[in-house]
Amino acid sequence: MSTLAAAPPRDAVTGDPARLRRALGAFATGVTVVTVGGARPRGMTANSFTSVSLDPALVLLCVGNDAVMNRVLGEARTFAVSVLGAGQEDVARHFADRSRPPGAAQFDAVEWLPGEESGAPLIAGAAAHFECARWRAYDGGDHTIHVGRVLALDHLAGVQPLVFHDGGFRRLAAPAELAAPAEGEH
Repeated sequence: MSTLAAAPPRDAVTGDPARLRRALGAFATGVTVVTVGGARPRGMTANSFTSVSLDPALVLLCVGNDAVMNRVLGEARTFAVSVLGAGQEDVARHFADRSRPPGAAQFDAVEWLPGEESGAPLIAGAAAHFECARWRAYDGGDHTIHVGRVLALDHLAGVQPLVFHDGGFRRLAAPAELAAPAEGEH
């Protein structure tokens, strides 16, 4: 016989952001760098990225309302998303560091190429790139939900993604590590 635990009081969730953050950390996500090109290019690490629709091809990302990138995305016609590979933790940390140089200088520390459709920097070696046209933006509480229509994409087969889980960067297990249990194990 199992017993169900009582749900915590509503203010226990909304009144404890650290607890909410820890619980949300149980959900593993990919790690991306969102970029905008132009006269004042900008990049930002983001793990709130997902597909929305296949037809039309839409993706979304959530950006904190107080982030510089939120304003930049609101003014840009296009942007790009680079899905980082397992060996790119240093790139993720660089674009998460608020003390990095502004403008084009922030890209001096990484290898990148200009997106053909967006003009935004695409991080070299990333598992995938998406170049997007700004489609819609929605209120998401303390974040803005930015939806982009995919203009172009590429995917490097065999590149494992960088993963964020439980407050830290992780790699997916190699296929051999996920193999079925050896004979006699259950």
